[in-house]
Amino acid sequence: MQPRLTFITLGVADLDTSKGFYNNVLGWSPCQDHGGIVMYKLNGMVLSLFPMHELEEDAQVKGPAHGSRFTLAQCLRTEAEVDAFFAHLQDHGATITKMPKRAFWGGYSGYFADPDGHLWEIAFNPFLEMDKDGNVLRMK
Repeated sequence: MQPRLTFITLGVADLDTSKGFYNNVLGWSPCQDHGGIVMYKLNGMVLSLFPMHELEEDAQVKGPAHGSRFTLAQCLRTEAEVDAFFAHLQDHGATITKMPKRAFWGGYSGYFADPDGHLWEIAFNPFLEMDKDGNVLRMK
């Protein structure tokens, strides 16, 4: 199988609340917003917001979610960009779980949570080479 990722779908408790967060706090514009699902085109993939109960029904799983905790991450080009992004999050009342600081792996990062608690890491990774659109080219 070819190693790639096309969609990430997050199950959300309240679609309107989550859409408001991604639209108004993160400043993203949906590429699709009808039929009970909201989609955002990212660099080479799509992030979808889908009501949790409908996601559970579609995947044919019942009860409380079981599985690994994971994070979504976005790498920025400088530590200053990371700090500016966290200032923006603070101005919008976002839930910051860890303010940016030097990371054990040699970079600089912090974390915030969306309204459903999905964790996002915002980082500067000095070992990551990206193109002008933020697509990963290679690790140095």
